[in-house]
Amino acid sequence: MRRLVFASMLFMMRSVALFAQDRPVPVIPFESVPHFLKMPPNVYLGEAAGVAVNSKGHVFVFSRGNSTGPAYGASAAQLLEFAPDGTYLREIGRNLYAWSFAHAVRIDKDDNIWAADKGSDMVVKFDPQGRVAMVFGRKQEASDEGTGPLKHAKPPLPPVDGMFRQVTDMTWDAAGNTYISDGYINSRVAKVDKNGKWLKSWGEPGSGPGQFNTPHSIAADARGNIYVADRGNGRIQVFDGEGTFLREIKIHVPFDYAKATAAIGKKPVEDATGTQAPGSPWAICITPGPHQVMYASDAFPGRIYKLSLDGEVLGVLGESGKELKEFGWIHEMACPSENVLFVAELLNWRVQKLILHPQK
Repeated sequence: MRRLVFASMLFMMRSVALFAQDRPVPVIPFESVPHFLKMPPNVYLGEAAGVAVNSKGHVFVFSRGNSTGPAYGASAAQLLEFAPDGTYLREIGRNLYAWSFAHAVRIDKDDNIWAADKGSDMVVKFDPQGRVAMVFGRKQEASDEGTGPLKHAKPPLPPVDGMFRQVTDMTWDAAGNTYISDGYINSRVAKVDKNGKWLKSWGEPGSGPGQFNTPHSIAADARGNIYVADRGNGRIQVFDGEGTFLREIKIHVPFDYAKATAAIGKKPVEDATGTQAPGSPWAICITPGPHQVMYASDAFPGRIYKLSLDGEVLGVLGESGKELKEFGWIHEMACPSENVLFVAELLNWRVQKLILHPQK
């Protein structure tokens, strides 16, 4: 009991400093590049679930497009590559066995392409040429009796090493270890080494330190700290590479509730919590060094936040909508530099390239 009380007090002390921010948060001027992606004839994006950029500036989009199958449970995953100017280059992994329901794409330091598929519960690593190099997890067999959508039992069944249930995202440390956020059901982070060996996992469903409610996006800083967008709990949790809890970050930036609009559906109540709460992180990304900052996005009121790695909000931009510079549920972001962002939107079926002008 004493350990529990001490841990709770330590958690509160580490967190309270990150809740308060007295200084006004500046609005960052920005532009959206019109018609950035040049789609070839008869190729279309569906819900843009993921976006990533490699060292050559090539843009990768993981879309819920090329849909096949019945109206319910149709396969919806397609990985496309574009040149730095948005010119279409190729499709990667066409008809791949793991393609079911796209969730996230990331590029590691060696330009390998990684995709997390929520529907198949698999993570796939492609080499830069687009060949499958490694697979993690295993989808349900089509021949199994009762194969179908996973059930969200409460409490969930115990997780299994090497397998995922509605996996969401991945990131890496300098040693090449991969950290995988797993996800809507297991509510944990898995760690595997550069050779694909399963090392450990941490986390469970809940709202305490080291517990998760939909770990939806994940990123690492240059020191190897792991940032997890704990979407259902409305916070970003920070850990070291072994899963030791360091701190949490909550985003509180005032806005005009009366003028704000929801991207879809009824406007959340002013004191909403969880996924639709203002500041609840759907997507996060961290810029390259030496001076790193983090970007996070929410669904309502549909903003992007620029933060220091210790959680201070440095700026804010955007709102919900369908026009350029407006957003419909940003699901993943790539930030190859401090003032260039790529944002993948579910509701608007697009990727926007944003140029920020913080000095204006």
